Order: sequence, then C-alpha cells, then structure tokens
Amino acid sequence: MKPAIRILLADDHQVVRMGLAAIIAAEDDMRLVGEASDGNEAVDLAQKLSPDVILMDLMMPQKNGAEATEEILAANPDTKILVLTTFGESVEMKRAMDAGAAGALIKDTPRLELAAAIRDVASGRQVVSPEIAHVLKRMSEMPKLSPRQLEVLGYVAEGLTSKAISTKMGITQDSVNGHLRAIFAHLKASSRTEAVATAMRQGLIG
Repeated sequence: MKPAIRILLADDHQVVRMGLAAIIAAEDDMRLVGEASDGNEAVDLAQKLSPDVILMDLMMPQKNGAEATEEILAANPDTKILVLTTFGESVEMKRAMDAGAAGALIKDTPRLELAAAIRDVASGRQVVSPEIAHVLKRMSEMPKLSPRQLEVLGYVAEGLTSKAISTKMGITQDSVNGHLRAIFAHLKASSRTEAVATAMRQGLIG
C-alpha cells in the first residue's frame, strides 16, 4: 500500500482550514501534517515538515501565497503546491504559477474534484481548472507596459502632474502625455484615477 499523501494547509481563515481538513480526513490516502495561518508560517512549516502537497491560499498576512510559493519552491523545487484562488487574485495567481506551482483551482471546487487534484499533483501532474486556464491565457496575451510607462504610472500614483513628471524624468511634457495615452489605452482607462486603480488591481504598481 502506498504511503498517504502528506498535506500542509496554508490559509488565514480557520473556517476554510477546517473545511479542507475535513475533506482530507475523509480520504484514506491523505494525511494532514500541518496548518499555517500566514505566509511566513507556511514557509517555515514547509521546511520543517516536508509535505508532499501544500494547499496554498493566495491572500494571507505577513507574506502572500505567491511570495510563499516562490520561497518554498526556491528551497525545495520538488514540493507540489496547489493554489486555491478567487478570480480577484489573478495577478498573484499568475505569479505563483510562474514560480512553479503544480496547479490552481478556484476555492469553491467540489470535494471530489479537489481530492482528485491533490492526487494528480502529488503524482507529478499539473492541474489547472478551465476557468483559471482561461484567465492565465488572457493575461499572457496582454501587451506589457514599458519600463518608461511604468515609471510614469508610478509618478501618477503619487499624485504628480504631467509637468512635475516631465521635470522628474527629464523629458518633455508632450512625452509624458504620450506615455499617459498609451497607458490609458493599455489599461482601458479613461482617467488617471481609473488607470492607477486598474494598475494596482493588476499588480503593476504597489
């Protein structure tokens, strides 16, 4: 008989962890070895416990799930991390997948599908729900803002005027406004406020 899949839960909501723990307890071939309530704890427990699979929430205090995923996989690339996400976390989800996460599922995935996904990633297969695969594909096809445009956007977020930005960057005001038009088009924004809000939501600026 194969040894049970050793699982670490990382989620800052106790109710969510309880639900996931109940799913794991119902499976004969799975064993819960630890629970983390923030990203730092997830990194520490991953090192101490060496789980086969980590169920990783993305939005956690101290260190988010994408950051924890990067650290864990940098230290132990063989760890299988299955990200549990919502559609509002697409930027961090992509970051976790780019770091080498073994899969990503939406949080309301049915119990049997989640259990099957855990077995799949433990066996070395990648599991990505169709909805998430669509989001990741769309994100990969999006044109990127240039470093210069990101710099302009950062100054806009600080509340600087076009004139102040031109002075800061040593370029003309017309150049600044040209960058702004390109940024608005890229982000489908009609104002500076909307551009900044969209960029922050997409993780382009902090």
